Amino acid sequence: MSYVKGLKCRECGREYPKNPIYVCEFCFGPLEVVYDYDAIKKVISKENISSRPKNLWRYRELLPIDGEPSSGLNSGFSPLFKAERLGKELGVKELYIKDDSTVHPTLSFKDRVVAVALTKAKEFGFDTVACASTGNLANSVAAQAAASGLKGFIFIPSNLESSKVIGSLIYGPNVIAVDGNYDEVNRLCSEIANRYNWAFVNINIRPFYAEGSKTQVYEILEQLGWKAPKHIIVPCAGGSLITKIWKGLKEFYSLGFIDEMKTRVYAAQAEGCSPIVTAIKENSEIIKPVKPVTIAKSLAIGNPADGYYAVKTTKESGGYGESSTDEEIIQAIKLLAGTEGIFTETAGGVTLSATKKLIESGRIPKDESIVICITGNGLKTQEAVAEHINRPYRIKPNMGSFEECLKKISR
Repeated sequence: MSYVKGLKCRECGREYPKNPIYVCEFCFGPLEVVYDYDAIKKVISKENISSRPKNLWRYRELLPIDGEPSSGLNSGFSPLFKAERLGKELGVKELYIKDDSTVHPTLSFKDRVVAVALTKAKEFGFDTVACASTGNLANSVAAQAAASGLKGFIFIPSNLESSKVIGSLIYGPNVIAVDGNYDEVNRLCSEIANRYNWAFVNINIRPFYAEGSKTQVYEILEQLGWKAPKHIIVPCAGGSLITKIWKGLKEFYSLGFIDEMKTRVYAAQAEGCSPIVTAIKENSEIIKPVKPVTIAKSLAIGNPADGYYAVKTTKESGGYGESSTDEEIIQAIKLLAGTEGIFTETAGGVTLSATKKLIESGRIPKDESIVICITGNGLKTQEAVAEHINRPYRIKPNMGSFEECLKKISR
């Protein structure tokens, strides 16, 4: 049974049926999924959620599908753990990592949104799925399309990290590398979506696709014993994830699953592409597009579709925003690896570096609960750190050679 009432424009409030559309035909505002929360309250509880399989579909009533899920049956419910050594390094009392670098099947939080998008695309009767991507989404659409028996078209900037390109090609989709940045790729895809009857997960399926992000915060709240942390730091590209984390918090509070909602939500971006953080710091509602120049390519969206709403989220929650240089990103990747044994991609380096700055500036108190959202795996962006780590010690296959090496290490 579906609890979706339809779609609604975020700007003018005009209502639409559950169709593969994403923009209001009257004011051109983005569309949002609307649920029947009164009906949901009657059928969902903390007890029945806890009894379900540990995947993102345990929150089925709060996701926009009509029938049974058909994709991502092993996705979601990534680890949340207390980061003792990193917390000590940052001088904070209660620090947690939500580690979506482990999510099945392609090691990023995008597996959540794609699971919802592809299930919905099949319900709508599409046989071809597509996306514009900076890498992680491309990997996930390619993998889950293959597993679902759907044709796939993946559009990426031509300068994407080779690991992410290979991570899409292996599944056999049609990968189209466009000579341009993500914003140019996305504009082209909008034109293609208007001509071809394909399910573009982040265009015509976007309202449904974006809802999958809520499952990350649902899990955080459940894994903390049905309690909300005081602070959540979220990486921002298009700005959708941070807005859905805020929506998920409000939903769990309205359903009575958490007793209070005093969580502050923070946006993290790279300095070379920080239109959302810039607007936050300038206390402006205007998102000024930029041309991305950063190693954090998964966050390199210069004209974020949900930028305005991301800024609004930080204001409503009492949060803030912070950005990081490429050098700070690299150092944060190494810090997380060296303290907690997690190899994150560049987006995770952005998030941890921003968290460090927010703590040092006093915006996040050191004695309150903090959750850092790690959204992707470092194996996908090895190029970013390849020149910033030590090289292996090379020795002859004998004890004397090893002991000479050991002397050098001990100096």
